[in-house]
Amino acid sequence: MNLKEKGLPLLFIFFTILPILAQKAQKDSITQLDEVVLTQEAIPKIATGITPSSKIAGKTFERFNPTDIPSAFNQISGVYILSGAINTNRITVRGIGARTPYGTNKLRMYFNGIPITNGTGASTMEAYDFENLGAVEIIKGPKASAYGANLGGAILLKTKASVQNRTQLVNSFSMGSYNMFKDNLTFSHSEDGFNLSLSYNHLETDGFRQNNQFQRDGLLLNTQFRTGQKSSISFLLNYIDYIAQIPSSINQTDFEEDPTRAASNWLAAQGYEANKYILTGLSYTYQFFENLENTTSVFYTYLDHYEPRPFNILDEFTNGYGFRSRFAGQWGKADFTFGTEFYRDEYHWGTFENLYEENNNNGSLKGIELSDNTEFRRQFNLFGTLTFPISASLSTQIGLNLNKTHYDFRDLFNEGGANASAKRDFDAILLPDLGVNYQWQQGRIYANISRGFSNPSLEETLTPDGIINPDIAQETGINYELGTEWMLFKKKLSANFTLYRMNVKKLLVAQRVGEDQYIGRNAGKTRHQGLEIDLQYRDKLSQSITFSPYLSYTLNDHSFVEFIDEDNDYSGNPLTGVPKHRLSSGIDFRHSNGLQLNLAHQFVGEIPMTDANSISSDSFNVFHAKLGYRTSVSSQISLGLNVGINNVFDSNYAQSVLINAVGFGGAQPRYYYPGNGRNYFGGIQLNYVF
Repeated sequence: MNLKEKGLPLLFIFFTILPILAQKAQKDSITQLDEVVLTQEAIPKIATGITPSSKIAGKTFERFNPTDIPSAFNQISGVYILSGAINTNRITVRGIGARTPYGTNKLRMYFNGIPITNGTGASTMEAYDFENLGAVEIIKGPKASAYGANLGGAILLKTKASVQNRTQLVNSFSMGSYNMFKDNLTFSHSEDGFNLSLSYNHLETDGFRQNNQFQRDGLLLNTQFRTGQKSSISFLLNYIDYIAQIPSSINQTDFEEDPTRAASNWLAAQGYEANKYILTGLSYTYQFFENLENTTSVFYTYLDHYEPRPFNILDEFTNGYGFRSRFAGQWGKADFTFGTEFYRDEYHWGTFENLYEENNNNGSLKGIELSDNTEFRRQFNLFGTLTFPISASLSTQIGLNLNKTHYDFRDLFNEGGANASAKRDFDAILLPDLGVNYQWQQGRIYANISRGFSNPSLEETLTPDGIINPDIAQETGINYELGTEWMLFKKKLSANFTLYRMNVKKLLVAQRVGEDQYIGRNAGKTRHQGLEIDLQYRDKLSQSITFSPYLSYTLNDHSFVEFIDEDNDYSGNPLTGVPKHRLSSGIDFRHSNGLQLNLAHQFVGEIPMTDANSISSDSFNVFHAKLGYRTSVSSQISLGLNVGINNVFDSNYAQSVLINAVGFGGAQPRYYYPGNGRNYFGGIQLNYVF
C-alpha cells in the first residue's frame, strides 16, 4: 500500500489520538513540560558586529517534512535552493551560483564554526541531517569578512544546544509517501561545565521518480566542557554514509507526460552515487582578558565518492585538513575581530569505462581505466573587522579579507608529451568591506559596500582534455547594499527591506561541450540587482490561539552586461538560471493546548534556461500543509504528533533546471528536474527527561 493510500489511515490515527491526549493534557496540566520555542530574533547572532544576516531556526524547520530542507531555506528572500533530488541541490544567493551545472559553490559554509567548503569552493549540504540543527544563519553577499568574502556570502550551520542542566532522550520518527522512513535518535546531557549530544539518524525513500532510491545513515557527536575558569574545549564528529540513485534531468516531453521518468541512459545504467563523509574538529577557547578571547579549531574532512554514470564511472576520494583561529575583543569603545584560516585538501579521482550496455540489463559494470589524477588545493585567509560607535545611535564597521589560492594538478595516467600535470597559482586578492548602521528604538537602517570573489571550480580550471586552463581567472565583484529593519505595532510586525546591486566581472562560465565535458572561461560581466522584503506578524486571535502570517518576496533584476560567446552576443539578456520573481508566504496557528497548524506557499517565476533566453521554465505555485500536536504524558515524558501534505494541489513543476542543456545524437535537451507530486507524511516524537 503506497502512502497515498496510507494517508487517510494516518489522518484517522492522528485525529483519534488527539482528543484523548488533549483531555489528558487538560487534566494533567500541572505536570506539562515547558516547551522552549526560540524566535529567530532570540537566536544568538554569529555574523560579526553590525554585519546584516538572515536566520532560520526550529520554528521554520517545523513547518515542513523533515526531508524537505529546500523549502525551509527558501523562506529567506534572496536565497533559493534548486533541488533535483535529496542528493542534488544547488544553493544560489542573489543569483550567484545559478550558472553552476551541479552542486553549490561561490559561497562559504561553516558547521559550528568549522569551515566545510572544499578547496575549489564547493559545499555539500547533503552531508548533514537538518533535524540536528538549531539554527542556520545566512550572510548574503561578500560582506562576511570573518567568514570569507565569497560573492555568494556565507552559510553558518549551528547544531541544537543542549537544554541547560537536563539529561534527555529524544526520538523523532517520520514516514511518508514513496516508502519514506526517517528516524533521528538523540541523547543529550548538560551540567555545569559540560555538555554532550549524540545523535543517530537513518533515512530511506524510494523517491518520486524512477531510479530515485535514497538511503542514508549518520552519526553526530558534539561535546563541550570547561577546562578552567577561562577556557573550554569542544569536539565535533559528523559521519554520513549514503547511497543515492540518480534519475538525472529529463526533456520537456517526459516532463509534461510523465515526470516520474528517469533519463533513459541513467535508468539503463542504474546510475547512483555512494558517499562516505567524515568531519571532525577540535576547538579550544581561551579568555586572555575580560576584553580579549580566542577560539582556535583544527579539523579534518574525508569524502569517499563512487558514481557510476552512463558515460563513465567516477571513483574519487578527498582528504582535507586545516585550522581556523579567531580573536575577538574590545579596544576602548570599539569591538574587533581578527584571525586566520587555512585549508588544504588532496583530491584523488579516476574514471573508468562503464560497460552497462554489455551487462545484460544489470546496470553499471566497471571497465578499463580512462584517467587517474590528483590535485592538491590550498586556500589561506587573513581577516579582520573593527566596529566602533560614532554616537549612541550611529556605528560603522571596517572589514578586510586577504585570500590566496593555489592548485597543483597531477596527471598520473598519461606520460611524456601527453601528461597534463600543471600548477595554477592565483594572485593574492584583497577584499575590503565597509558598513554603516543607524539604530533607533523601533529598528535600524544600514548600508554596506564590499568586494568579493569566487574561485573557479575543478571543471572550470581544466579543459575537456584534462589540461589546466592557464587563462582562467577568479571572478570578482563589488556589492552595494542598503537595508532597513523595523519592529512595529508593539513589536507584533517585523519588516525588513533590502536594496542591493552587485557588479561581477570576469564571469566564470562552464560551457558544455560534451555529455560530461565542460570548459570554463571568463566570459564577461553581470549585474545583480534586486529588492528583498521579509514580513512577519504575530498576534492573538483569542486568549489561547496565536497566529503568525509571514511573507518573503524577492525581485531579481539580474542581467549580462557584457557576454559574447563566439558569434553570439548575449549582452543585455536576463541572467540564466534565476527567476525574476519569487514569493514565499504562509501562516502559522498555535493553540495553548499544543495544537499547531502550518500553511505554506511558494511562487517561483519563469527561469531563463539558455543564455539566449530562447526557452524558460514555467512559473509555478506550490502549497504545503502540516498539522501538529504536542503534550506532556507525564512529568518526564512529552509526546509530539504531526501529519502533513506536500504539494497539496499536485502541481507539475520544475524544482530545478539544468541551464544550457544540449541534446546529443538528435535527442531533446534535458532541462528539467521535476518536483515531487502530491505526497503525505506523518511523524511521532517522544522526549524522555531523566
